[in-house]
Amino acid sequence: MIIRDKDNWWQLLFVWHGSVLPQILPRLGVLLGLSVAVVYAHGRLLHYKVPLTAAPFTLFGVTLAIFLGFYNNASYDRFWEGRKQWGALLNTARSLARQALTLGALPGATSFVRLLIAFTYALKHQLRRTDAAADMARLLPPPLVGAVLAATFQPIRLLLELGRWVQHGREAGQLDTTQQLAFDHNLNQLSDIVGACERLAGTPIPYTYSVILHRTVYLYCFLLPFGLVDSTGWATPLIVVFVGYTFMALDAIMRELEEPFGLGANALALNAMSYFIESTLLEMAGEPAPPAPARPGRYLFD
Repeated sequence: MIIRDKDNWWQLLFVWHGSVLPQILPRLGVLLGLSVAVVYAHGRLLHYKVPLTAAPFTLFGVTLAIFLGFYNNASYDRFWEGRKQWGALLNTARSLARQALTLGALPGATSFVRLLIAFTYALKHQLRRTDAAADMARLLPPPLVGAVLAATFQPIRLLLELGRWVQHGREAGQLDTTQQLAFDHNLNQLSDIVGACERLAGTPIPYTYSVILHRTVYLYCFLLPFGLVDSTGWATPLIVVFVGYTFMALDAIMRELEEPFGLGANALALNAMSYFIESTLLEMAGEPAPPAPARPGRYLFD
């Protein structure tokens, strides 16, 4: 995820890192070349011209902008819901750690805290489809590492271990029924968070909807020079590239935001959030936090 200070109006005109311009620049170059060719060939190439005017593009552009706005809202809603779920994960993990560390001075509370940290990293790796072996080996006892890595749904396997820890405390008489119910409530919250994240990761915006908008944007942009050349002449390439930048950039941004747990530059910074949860839980347990992971770039938090 890109996080940087807000620049003034002049600097924002030339921002490179954090924009989608590097991604769409080759397409804008093709669009510019087509526009120049259309203007140059206007009235020269066998005196033939594609019979288009600016009127249909004006009407169609308004409709296209409405649909792009709807798609943008849907994509950002997915991104924001993912962020809310990870915020809820932080709050619930803190509550569980506090309960384990303060309710009757339960033995093995630090192990419970490490299980919570491992749960966080397991969820991150499941959502990003990356290998969790290194983090599990760092956080869990060896007998448990193999069992977790062999599971298809590793966060749920760790949730089971968290529940067993509470069960053992109840059987040993270290927790009463009320305390056990308090733990169960927060463990259920973790289960709800996992389910919500799985729903977001497993239910993208319908593919056919994305395809039709993508095709419409590019068809509109590449036909636009033929509709403007009569009225704007050599200003056509500049106008077309500006309109193309607006629509193509929106299309590219929406594709990144609709996958909030992905590895794109505008996806959620799950590595940074996982480290933050680990640091705050270890601080509660009175243990030092590990070194912060290196950033992949000056403005990037992955």
